[in-house]
Amino acid sequence: MADWLDRLTGRNGEAPPVVSLAGREVPVVIRRLERARRMTLRLAPDGGEVRLSMPRWARRADAIAFVRGQQGWLEAQASALPARSPPGHGGSLPYCGEPHAIVHAPSAPRKVALEAATIRIGGPAETMAARLRRWLEAQARETLRADLAHYCALAGCAPPALALSNAQRRWGSCAASGAIRINWRLIMAPEAVRRSVVAHEVTHLVHFDHSPRFHALLGELFEGDIGAANRWLRAHGRLLYSPFG
Repeated sequence: MADWLDRLTGRNGEAPPVVSLAGREVPVVIRRLERARRMTLRLAPDGGEVRLSMPRWARRADAIAFVRGQQGWLEAQASALPARSPPGHGGSLPYCGEPHAIVHAPSAPRKVALEAATIRIGGPAETMAARLRRWLEAQARETLRADLAHYCALAGCAPPALALSNAQRRWGSCAASGAIRINWRLIMAPEAVRRSVVAHEVTHLVHFDHSPRFHALLGELFEGDIGAANRWLRAHGRLLYSPFG
């Protein structure tokens, strides 16, 4: 515990660079938020960092004590993370919310082929994971562009250029300039979940806030259950990071 607390506190008692979790050094990211009323702690979906949000008026010593008191919870969260293993022959890969068996044959065409619940791929085994990721990103770009055009038409605004995101913290974002970024991993999520994120960001093109008007418009644009989509991401979102990290 002493070593863990020393790492957390740092030499000068400032923002901790790392904490020890399950034998790994995990960085702690502290954010002071103007509207925060209490401290909240969570582990990044990929387990790459611990995130602590705290009110601006809170003392650093209280933050240290809070994280220390939650070490058991953090250890449990870290141990529950899905093991990272590159997708390979005989394994599976989620696509649009459904598991797809991976069939690899070195002599088969290198190009990925989607057949029902099967993903077929040829070529060298050592480059298969990288090629599968590029294929997923291409599928995401095409599918998300269609989603973006659909919701922009409903909102009565021109669709902006879409950028794929590799973010560890956000599924989507909309800049003040109108630029929209969506996490490519959502191509592995159920369709309703993916589309809910796109609808959310398109709504920001009209209301750049989370006001009642924003939520009212989002309810009009999105055909599904926003609450259910958000619950799925909270419960299963980290699984989308396990195939490729």
